[in-house]
Amino acid sequence: NHHQTYVNGLNAALEAQKKAAEANDVPKLVSVQQAIKFNGGGHINHSLFWKNLAPEKSGGGKIDQAPVLKAAIEQRWGSFDKFKDAFNTTLLGIQGSGWGWLVTDGPKGKLDITTTHDQDPVTGAAPVFGVDMWEHAYY
Repeated sequence: NHHQTYVNGLNAALEAQKKAAEANDVPKLVSVQQAIKFNGGGHINHSLFWKNLAPEKSGGGKIDQAPVLKAAIEQRWGSFDKFKDAFNTTLLGIQGSGWGWLVTDGPKGKLDITTTHDQDPVTGAAPVFGVDMWEHAYY
């Protein structure tokens, strides 16, 4: 499947990194970093994404099923609808491929909306949930 492609790519990149380190091949060590970041990020992002999905009959898509999150969103944006507007506006501003994230700066921390390019993972904050904004997510 699509996610497995990232896992396979990450495993291949890590193997190439190991061989380059054993051979003391510094140019190869440098060049393989992008593949590790891209494929590792793809694996991390999709792993988080799958954990955030739930069918509607199991409470998926129902903010009332997460009262603590709902309260934090309402405190930060004033209402859940205002959050959705801000989230959608931010995500629709992504140029090219990427991800949109609701993040927090720690337990009971401030919520924020951020985006990452391509398969870059979130850094500097903890993801609460993410939305795949790559074109393949819509066909």
